[in-house]
Amino acid sequence: MNGVCSPASVLYPCLSVFESLHVRLTTFQLTLETKKSSFSDMIRKARVPDVQAIQSLINCNADAGQMLPRTLNELYEHLRDFSLFEEKGVIVGTCALHVSWEGLAEIRSLAVRQDRMSNGIGSALVRACLAEAVELGSARVFVLTYQGDFFKKMGFADVDKGELPHKVWSDCLNCVKFPNCDESALMLSLSAS
Repeated sequence: MNGVCSPASVLYPCLSVFESLHVRLTTFQLTLETKKSSFSDMIRKARVPDVQAIQSLINCNADAGQMLPRTLNELYEHLRDFSLFEEKGVIVGTCALHVSWEGLAEIRSLAVRQDRMSNGIGSALVRACLAEAVELGSARVFVLTYQGDFFKKMGFADVDKGELPHKVWSDCLNCVKFPNCDESALMLSLSAS
């Protein structure tokens, strides 16, 4: 196979297209791992006994107008999507990665306890979700959020909501703000095109 012209092929001129893609994905994974803070050992997947604490954390942030609330039913149905940030046995942050479509995942329900905000916990949770998205084979990750600037600092860019697959909007039908959504849509590509 012929080599490709990409940053990976400049460093490794004999790479095939597939080898180059692997190097780019591996480089992305290494970048994610390098950027992980000392927090990485404080992040774990959610379990059934965590649901009440997750809901409390999310709905506290929702009450402050920072996100939309979640019902217990939604949380139990999507429990496997959630990662938690835990300090000394206390859940202080949560974030979910939901696979929406082929090659597309969504970051949902990023919430950090008010007294622990601006300490890198939210960024660590998002990086953990992005690493999981890479492992699952998602090429793109989007977010619907009121915190657009936070996600832009992490490499996300604005995207027109109309570009998101119709399936994404099935969750919106149950939202109190439907059809007048005031969240921003942002997208991050995990692999070079």
